[in-house]
Amino acid sequence: MTTKAFIFDLDGVIVDTAKYHFLAWQKIANELHIEFTHEHNELLKGVSRVRSLDIILELGQVTASQEDKDRWLLQKNEDYLSYVVDMDESEILPGVFRILQFLKENNQPIALGSASKNARPILEKTGLLPYFDAVVDGNDVTNAKPDPEVFLMAAKLLNISPENSIVFEDSVAGVQAANIGNMTSIGIGEASMLHEAKYIFKDFTEIDTAFIAALIQ
Repeated sequence: MTTKAFIFDLDGVIVDTAKYHFLAWQKIANELHIEFTHEHNELLKGVSRVRSLDIILELGQVTASQEDKDRWLLQKNEDYLSYVVDMDESEILPGVFRILQFLKENNQPIALGSASKNARPILEKTGLLPYFDAVVDGNDVTNAKPDPEVFLMAAKLLNISPENSIVFEDSVAGVQAANIGNMTSIGIGEASMLHEAKYIFKDFTEIDTAFIAALIQ
């Protein structure tokens, strides 16, 4: 059995923290009298915090000073952290734990590649940190997806080449980043959105261990 690098995004792949991001952004949007729906929230998937705020301001055609933007960014993160402080293993999305266990049993290196700056505390709260051999998050990279920097760094930390790396992603930008990085992309979510991925599953309950074993070969 060969060794491959398995790299996971965090939000919407391992845990559903997307709902907390949505609530925190919606709170700011409401204060600015900007309509912000779940459909609008799709535009923020895999996007940095700074760019996310710009998208929301564009939706409401609001111009703001850098001082205001910095204040809202801080507020958003504080609100978000107040939601995730009570997270536990019940927040792990269905089927994820089984796949992580299978990879560990087969001695496959596992990394996190996420834009989130709160990835480590979330992995700790959910009890998943010991499963990860490397964690690369928003604190470690300068370029946002679809730039492949976060995944290339993760593969490098695992000492595995990009072409032997497999990425699980729920965002279009994330799938594009994996493809640009010459990695195998697996989309988790809607096929209509993630059609650029090499493989697509609605969620991890659809992924059986035989499929993972075939990837390792």
